[in-house]
Amino acid sequence: MKQTFKNLTFIGTIAIALGSCSGTSSDDYPRTPWGNDKQVYERVDSVMKLMTLEQKVGQMCLLTSNWDVTGPTMRDNYAEYIRSGQVGNIFNAHTTKYTRELQRIAVEETERKIPLLFGYDVIHGHKTMFPISLGESCSWDTVAIGRASHISAVEAAASGIHWTYAPMVDIVRDPRWGRVSESAGEDPFLGSCIAAVRVKAIQGDNLADKYSVLACVKHFAAYGAAQAGRDYHTVDISDRELRDIYLPPFKAAVDAGVGSIMTSFNELDGVPASASDYLFKTILRDEWGFKGFAVTDYTAINELVPHGVAADREEAALLSIDAGIDMDMESMAYGDYLVKLVKAGKVKESQIDTAVRRILAMKVRLGLFDDPYRYCDPEAEQKMIYAPENLSASRDMARKSFVLLKNEKQTLPLPRNRHIVVIGELANTQRDLIGSWQAAGDASRCMTILDAIRRQSGPQATITYVEGCKVDGTDKSGFPAAVAAARNADAVVFVMGERWDLSGEAASRSNIDVPGVQTDLLAQLAALPVPVTVVLMNGRPLTLERESQLANAILDVWYPGTEGGPAVAEVLFGDYNPSGKLTMTFPRNVGQVPIYYNMKNTGRPIQGDEKYTSRYLDVPNTPLYPFGFGLSYTTFQYSQPIVSSTTLTDSAPITVSVTVTNTGDYDGEEVVQLYVQDLVGSVTRPVKELKGFRKLMIKKGESADVKFALTAEDLAFTRKNNTWGTEAGDYKVYVGTNSEDVQEAIFTLQ
Repeated sequence: MKQTFKNLTFIGTIAIALGSCSGTSSDDYPRTPWGNDKQVYERVDSVMKLMTLEQKVGQMCLLTSNWDVTGPTMRDNYAEYIRSGQVGNIFNAHTTKYTRELQRIAVEETERKIPLLFGYDVIHGHKTMFPISLGESCSWDTVAIGRASHISAVEAAASGIHWTYAPMVDIVRDPRWGRVSESAGEDPFLGSCIAAVRVKAIQGDNLADKYSVLACVKHFAAYGAAQAGRDYHTVDISDRELRDIYLPPFKAAVDAGVGSIMTSFNELDGVPASASDYLFKTILRDEWGFKGFAVTDYTAINELVPHGVAADREEAALLSIDAGIDMDMESMAYGDYLVKLVKAGKVKESQIDTAVRRILAMKVRLGLFDDPYRYCDPEAEQKMIYAPENLSASRDMARKSFVLLKNEKQTLPLPRNRHIVVIGELANTQRDLIGSWQAAGDASRCMTILDAIRRQSGPQATITYVEGCKVDGTDKSGFPAAVAAARNADAVVFVMGERWDLSGEAASRSNIDVPGVQTDLLAQLAALPVPVTVVLMNGRPLTLERESQLANAILDVWYPGTEGGPAVAEVLFGDYNPSGKLTMTFPRNVGQVPIYYNMKNTGRPIQGDEKYTSRYLDVPNTPLYPFGFGLSYTTFQYSQPIVSSTTLTDSAPITVSVTVTNTGDYDGEEVVQLYVQDLVGSVTRPVKELKGFRKLMIKKGESADVKFALTAEDLAFTRKNNTWGTEAGDYKVYVGTNSEDVQEAIFTLQ
């Protein structure tokens, strides 16, 4: 064991410097400033000194509006809730007409005239939809991701929204969990880079700016570690794993200035998050210095009763306020019981004051006390929604997110002027293009993949469509027509995968195969002497071992958003060279799950065919597609990495250099990835950890020199004594095109 230890400031997680993330710097999206805290709180206190206890509690309550096919509608007795001061915040309310009327009641018909805060789930777009967050992360392009988040915030602000429940930064290692579609995948370093950029892009330079929106990082904490991938299920992980794997993106969001944070539904170490003072006081407030407010997820306080830690809703309210939770979403446990608990001496009024000050401070910073209608501008709404530049950014983000998983014998790009048969229900659907958490997105604005292929093909092309089969079900009656059409084609494009509602919240799957009989149809198509390209639509990694053997090419396009159809066609025909890389490992079968690249070695690592090692009898340990994997229409060659020094110290970082050459026939973007391995530690260490990446365009026949700076702090982790810091010793550094295809060098940390 190494004996020399370096102590760093203990923060319980990784400190992420945006300069180590690809394509961005701290200047691209500066940390949202809070302005003059003294002036903010003087204004808050001037309001609070006039408020009754009941009015204060009302500011701690968040209720949803009703919903109709035409949009948000007034809930029964909603206006009375506002007039009486029982609610200070509303979600699922948008459009300037609707929010203006609710705001008018709050500021013109109540005693204290405190403006409402309107929240909404703007996860991967508001009206203009971008790819699902998992797809966006596969771009490894933090500038494009920041642009998408900023546009989403601008459209939301133009629709009367002040607050979005994003970014979702849960680390996910189990693709059975449906909410993986909202995440940035399995890696804490990449997830932290993306979390910071999203927060800054949403909140802008100043929350008082007209189109800035308050961000809400979620779900705190470890929601993505639900056992068996079943949503809302128990989480049971060590504190070391919590701090090294699951907390870094949250810390990055806090460092970026996020103004609010949402509880997770799960328990952690036996305590549900909405009752955890360890999470919300010890870590969030004491260790990290978070100044914003904490809100529960939907009805999470009431759910403390079935969790078994509260006998009733009154006790649940007591547990949550004692844990430092400032706002109650939809449970109304605070509204029903906090006044009673204060009068009974079980809750101090100072606890209420602390929570309300945090909430009102954000309303001040958003400028709502200066102009409560500042987000209610119908002209801005008309101008900003579906603006041409927004649609252009949506298409660009979609193209960047696509991952080419297979391209046998250069099946892609497709010939533009030949007979192409398009097959699959998903080829001719609009709703599936925008995926789960569609927010206010309108699927009728989407061009289907089929129509986009028709539009993008050449003048001499013949495009034939046959559905073949549904996404799910067992009906094979459409197989003969699909096979007959494909028999005479020059190329087949089979758009297959999951329906949009098979991923997202409450959409866990125990079987992550391609659903229905789609793969059976693929097998019949693959038997023909015609190249078959699979365009995969999905919200999670799927088990594709059979598909990978049958198809000539596989392009994973996730749920690509409003402009997804044209983006798919442009990539298929070679107008855009795909450059996406996986941010989650694709298993061979579900029995390998959870599977992730930064696993540990065990005391009996696999050794060839030796029996008594950590292995399966029926499947290799390796994934089908590893983390960081993604092909291109061109090829890249890497030189051996060179370290500027074989010794790294606190005061002397090292530089890792590599030359990447485009050896193919197309210009292309490559994501150069840097990993490290701590060879001997006081605790067991992962076989690899991502510590840097660069995405860059390299023209065919040209080379690019890529340099990474590696500091001692980049190597910190939670050590055996539960302190955060580094340990002297030998390390390997790996550079390559994915987590498995790498070349290595060695250095020593002193």
